[in-house]
Amino acid sequence: MSDPAAKKSLGQHWLRDLDSLEAMCDAAEVGPDDTILEIGPGLGTLTALLVPRANRVIAVEFDRDLAVNLAADYTHQTAYQRKLEIVQSDILSYDLTLLPAGYKVVANIPYYLTSNLLRVLCESANPFTRAALLVQKEVAERVCAAPGQMSVLSVTTQFYCECSLGEIIPATLFDPPPKIDSRILKLKYRVVPLFDDVDTKAFFRLVKAGFATRRKTLENSLAAGMHIKKEQARGLIEAAGLDPQSRAQNLSLDDWRSLYLTEKKAGK
Repeated sequence: MSDPAAKKSLGQHWLRDLDSLEAMCDAAEVGPDDTILEIGPGLGTLTALLVPRANRVIAVEFDRDLAVNLAADYTHQTAYQRKLEIVQSDILSYDLTLLPAGYKVVANIPYYLTSNLLRVLCESANPFTRAALLVQKEVAERVCAAPGQMSVLSVTTQFYCECSLGEIIPATLFDPPPKIDSRILKLKYRVVPLFDDVDTKAFFRLVKAGFATRRKTLENSLAAGMHIKKEQARGLIEAAGLDPQSRAQNLSLDDWRSLYLTEKKAGK
């Protein structure tokens, strides 16, 4: 029986290239003691490599038909019955606290899901230790951006994780091929928080305000995003040792921390 057709509405693109799939497993450093969360297993091509390597694989599939097919293909095999659990669910509403502490994530992510999924994974009360996510090449590079090209996505992900880039996977290796190449995004969750003197919600409220009007100067963006006068915004920025005429994408995470601490002190 032929494989089911990919559903465009769900951003499905099948990857069967063995070298690429192995590279994803290697990027997450999958080992025999690991519990792996696989998101969107699809046809199970990655699943088939994860199960022999890992202690346990929980494969969360949104597409009900694919979840049923995976169960029919794999769970009758003794090795898979012991090591593989297939869950039909939306990963954005899946309870990550059900997973054992120290789990890893390996997944080929639909492009439309990437930003929300990164937020959910990073902000979970039960975070992963390592992740290898195959995402749109430009998105992977944006997550790992340096000051000058920063975004809310890069600030958020780098706040929680050490981020690095893995192999580029050409679009031609997918069926059907997407319009752009993909790249493995490697994440290592920070065991020790990057900053221990910030309130996370307040910190990201400030970051989002700074990026509220991306093309404007930082003082204009903060004034608009925080609903304060431009003169107040300029004063905060200068007190933090930053240039009011710079833009949010130019700030490092340390710069955001300085700005946060300055605002916190001014608010007391």
